[in-house]
Amino acid sequence: MNEERLYELIREKEQAATVAFPALMRKVYVWMTLALVITGFTAYGVATSPGIMTALFSAQWKIWALLIAEIALVWYVSARIDRLSLPTATMLFVLYSVLNGATLSVIFMAYTMQSIASVFFITAGTFAAMSLIGYFTKADLSSLGRILMMALIGLIIATLVNVFLVKSGGFSLILSYVGVLIFVGLTAYDTQKIKQMLVAADDVSEDAQKIALMGSLSLYLDFINLFLYLLRIFGGNRE
Repeated sequence: MNEERLYELIREKEQAATVAFPALMRKVYVWMTLALVITGFTAYGVATSPGIMTALFSAQWKIWALLIAEIALVWYVSARIDRLSLPTATMLFVLYSVLNGATLSVIFMAYTMQSIASVFFITAGTFAAMSLIGYFTKADLSSLGRILMMALIGLIIATLVNVFLVKSGGFSLILSYVGVLIFVGLTAYDTQKIKQMLVAADDVSEDAQKIALMGSLSLYLDFINLFLYLLRIFGGNRE
């Protein structure tokens, strides 16, 4: 291969990468948005159907079964994404969005529609701001990400202790503020990590799209958790 042809191939590769990156980043946010829409409609549909609500929440074991199914599904997709086809991984993401929507239907029974809508827009604005920071910042957020992941593990342990042992409303509120801080930071960190992984993609291949899909799942989880913690702080309870 002569030198001229080598330079031509390098230019073609750079041009392909230039086209692929914005396309893949768009997919990240489109998939995340669609998942949020599916979750929202599912939650509202379940909440407004007394029969489905009774079937899902008539026994505590059913609630635990839903939560375990969600955790297992996320673990399965994350662990086997390299072996799954893109359509299969996408369908599993959709299934997770539906299951999560069914679980989150209880918020319509606990909070007013006005407070849910208000907190949703607060969450959307906060998420957008932090995602933009993660995308455009020149600072390396990897060390922050490690700290936040350790803090998240601590938050989960503290929440379980509070639910089963302490049962303190004041401590629960403190944990909600901590949760907001953690997921605000994780939104910026995950955005930067996704950008770094996708910027190296040469084209919009299936493997690259699966990376984008996993990125959208990460941001979806950040958004949902940020929303729930903000709802616990600012949400208006039904009388």
